[in-house]
Amino acid sequence: MAARVHITGAAGSGTSSLGRALAERLDVPFLDTDAFYWAVSDPPYTVKRPPEERLEMMEEAKSSEGWVISGSLDGWGEPAIAGADLIIFLSASTPIRLARIRKREAMKFGDRIRAGGDFFHNHASFLKWASSYDDPYFSGRSLSRHREWLAGRSEPVLNLSGARPVEDLVGEALSVLGMKP
Repeated sequence: MAARVHITGAAGSGTSSLGRALAERLDVPFLDTDAFYWAVSDPPYTVKRPPEERLEMMEEAKSSEGWVISGSLDGWGEPAIAGADLIIFLSASTPIRLARIRKREAMKFGDRIRAGGDFFHNHASFLKWASSYDDPYFSGRSLSRHREWLAGRSEPVLNLSGARPVEDLVGEALSVLGMKP
């Protein structure tokens, strides 16, 4: 039977990169929660899909044999990871995460995120939101909220540093799953 893995962590911690690489090694579908959470819009990431629609889409995209789901399911996606064999929690320092987000968004949106661009304010808001992750009083997705959620899980949880090379992380995940790295 193929593995079922959920990878979560702060924005910019590397969940998508690890998810893609691990899914490729396991030869299972890779599902990034952003693809289900956000409806197609311009500017992007401004229109949320209803939770029921997200879950229905995810179920259609998953394979019963195995899957890798990366990203946050906080507050809406618990049913999507039923039967998970492993949860991986990725952490990375705020400076590393913000640098990754800036680079990723510059590649994706180009001049749209610069001052005067139509996506500038969305980008600035996202960076502010992402930088609040370590604040224990932040009401959004945060380290304290992740820790609380992970503590209540019955599945094995693997804590990894997202600052490490992706191939090293894939190898460690495969080992924990009892597979050859």
